[in-house]
Amino acid sequence: MKKVKALYWIFTGLFIAFMLVTSLSQVISSKGAEEVMTILQMPMYLLPLLGISKLLAIAAIVISGFPKIKEWAYAGVMFDFIAATYCMIAVGGTIDKWGFMILPILLCGLSYYFYNRLLKIKTENS
Repeated sequence: MKKVKALYWIFTGLFIAFMLVTSLSQVISSKGAEEVMTILQMPMYLLPLLGISKLLAIAAIVISGFPKIKEWAYAGVMFDFIAATYCMIAVGGTIDKWGFMILPILLCGLSYYFYNRLLKIKTENS
């Protein structure tokens, strides 16, 4: 249990740190975030919406007691990452432009995997 819990918090911490940095840059519509949206040919008004949505997902993932909302947050974030990767590929981006997206997708998947392992262990011990 301790090993699974430690791995959960390691992957979740890294995932949340990544999400926090990207969401804050989107909320304030930083120059870098605007450049990415221009490359992706997306409207700028989506930036604050995406950033606030990520901040809400962070809260849902970190706060315990609401397993369904946590599931939705993981799903929503994964949809966001996959859609962003697709958009980068669709505008002709090469792997050097979208390849880094493997990291947040992997961190999200590992965080979710160990979250479910923790739930399974808790229900077995109950």
